[in-house]
Amino acid sequence: MKTSSSDLGPVVLSCRNVWKVYGPRADSFFRPVSAGARDPAARAAEIRATGHIVANASVSFDVHKGEIFVIMGLSGSGKSTIVRCLSRLVEPTAGEILLDGEDLLKKSTAELIEIRRHKLGMVFQSFGLMPHLNVIDNIAFPLKLQGMGEADRHARAARVIELVGLTGRERNYPSELSGGQQQRVGIARSLAVEPEVWLLDEPFSALDPLIRKQMQDEFLRIQRKLHKSIVFITHDFQEALRIADRMAIMRDGAVVQIGRPIDLILNPADDYIRDFTQDVPWESILRASDIMEPVSGTVEGLRRVAEDTSVASVLPDLGSSAGVVVEGPRGTVLGIVTARGLAASLALGCAQTGPSGSA
Repeated sequence: MKTSSSDLGPVVLSCRNVWKVYGPRADSFFRPVSAGARDPAARAAEIRATGHIVANASVSFDVHKGEIFVIMGLSGSGKSTIVRCLSRLVEPTAGEILLDGEDLLKKSTAELIEIRRHKLGMVFQSFGLMPHLNVIDNIAFPLKLQGMGEADRHARAARVIELVGLTGRERNYPSELSGGQQQRVGIARSLAVEPEVWLLDEPFSALDPLIRKQMQDEFLRIQRKLHKSIVFITHDFQEALRIADRMAIMRDGAVVQIGRPIDLILNPADDYIRDFTQDVPWESILRASDIMEPVSGTVEGLRRVAEDTSVASVLPDLGSSAGVVVEGPRGTVLGIVTARGLAASLALGCAQTGPSGSA
């Protein structure tokens, strides 16, 4: 089930007013004496006018425990730069990146290495497998860097091999695997360190469409078991809709809107967001739990559905009955969906977020 605005867990990772500027005088724009325009858009324009490149402009968002936070945008929007800033593979020019309340930008090189080894898992579009190592040794390699003994690291690698569906391939080399299998090895390698936060930068974009959908299914299956806090980068809006609990859309290095997929579809902040969402059928994205009302009176004889059931599948019931009962995991009654409630939700736009705030 996709996370609603009312049941977000504690914040694990925070990105606070992060800028990444490329050019010879990048740091000078963030000194108090030459701060210039305070509005981020005006400030970015001021910096670009000097010939510098603004890859990220005052980017802010929170990632909550157990949620899939998707960042998407067109090529050049700054989405890959910001995920690299989160791990300091790219050094931000200004701002704060907080992991469990501690600013990663203030960590020493040695401290940062330990954080990457133990708290952050990273998966990129390029699989980055070592051709001279077989599957189990590729997966166990980060554990070797931690100093873990061979027996222990192979035991942990075997567990994630089973998790990603590669049992029986332990002794194969990367050249003997398909593209989808190689990507599974990359995913397993990042999971072997048991990261607190999982960063994925377009991990499936190099795969064929059918394999890509299979990997999305596999990713969601793994997440249902592990409940990781995830930042997932993609340029594919359909992929974002499929996997996101919440999502941010970027343009020209800045965040345009943050919210649940249905919030962006029904309440786009501007024409840029509207262009992404205009062809998406809202009834396939909107869930029963998004529009349910408190139960008043009897619900006997009414159809019962799970809270993550799409509105599209219950629309026929709304025209011919008093509503549809929404149930929780153990059959508890959570609420009721009615035609009146659906109309009211659409009228309000299901708006849970503003252009740059978090839902």
